[in-house]
Amino acid sequence: MQPETLTGLVSHYSPSGSERAASEYLVARMQTLGFTHAFVDEAGSAVGRMGSAGKQIVLLGHIDTVPGEIPVRIEDGTLYGRGSVDAKAPLGCFVDAVAQVGEMPGFQFVVIGAVEEERNSEGARHILPLYQPDFAIIGEPNRWDRVALGYKGSAWADVTVRSQQFHSAHAAETACETAVENWLKLKSFAQEFNSGREKIFEKLLLTLRGMESGADGFEQWARLKVGARLPVDLPPGAWYEKLAQLVPAAEVEPRGFAIPAWSCEKNSLLVRALLSGIRAAGGAPGFVYKTGTSDLNIVAPVWRCPAAVYGPGDSALDHTPDERIRLDEYDKAVSALAAALKTLVNLAQQAG
Repeated sequence: MQPETLTGLVSHYSPSGSERAASEYLVARMQTLGFTHAFVDEAGSAVGRMGSAGKQIVLLGHIDTVPGEIPVRIEDGTLYGRGSVDAKAPLGCFVDAVAQVGEMPGFQFVVIGAVEEERNSEGARHILPLYQPDFAIIGEPNRWDRVALGYKGSAWADVTVRSQQFHSAHAAETACETAVENWLKLKSFAQEFNSGREKIFEKLLLTLRGMESGADGFEQWARLKVGARLPVDLPPGAWYEKLAQLVPAAEVEPRGFAIPAWSCEKNSLLVRALLSGIRAAGGAPGFVYKTGTSDLNIVAPVWRCPAAVYGPGDSALDHTPDERIRLDEYDKAVSALAAALKTLVNLAQQAG
């Protein structure tokens, strides 16, 4: 079997910033599959609605990929190509599952293939004020038989030290030496912070993403590019404050969009429905918490509805030159999600 939605998506190479052709393909595909309305929104994301009114279930995937085109091919039941895992398999699964379920009275399914997730999540940020769903499923690859309940936060900063220029024979500490000492202070704090925290989702993870230095004859400087993966109890603002306290003589300059961590409710109607759907497709469901970030971190704090992350694919293959997915796994995910959506509708109706 060759799932047309998935192979079509993967065949439209769509690195962040170049998603238009893929979005237009997906809109046409959703129209063919009988969605009530499908269109490309103002941000460039592909949107499809099944049903016109009622309780709203948003299925938010992303249609962009990292750069690096991989020849699309199918060999021995496996689809190769950029985005086949991250995250066109989850997005295609959303489209095919909703098409399989069709219209459900009193409910509206909204599938979104958001742009720019691999950069600054512009597609997800655009839809924040446009929807207020009752339930939200975010599409990321975590295997067809698992549900992800949390993603860590992230915060990036440049940490710069400056000092007066002096002769190389002078015994004073150079800016580069001070920068190294600052990095060791940060690592020491992270080690102390993580003491007694057994789960990696609960830990502060620091990475040194780059170093540079220079001098102009009067001043020397050294800069560290520090990345932090944050737990739920350390929001970005608190981390930046602590960072400034740890290196008081340095300049701390936040970079990019800081994103807080998010952990989903484990016993919601949505999670129960997803577990039921996986069992109905023959799986033994499990949970996972991820060390990266996703559009879950963007929308969940605003929408404040039951949310979870679902999607087929091995996340270890994300962004790799050997990105691939087995088509039988994709088929199981579609079956599991279709069953989960039907169950969710029933549970929501019973709950009133």
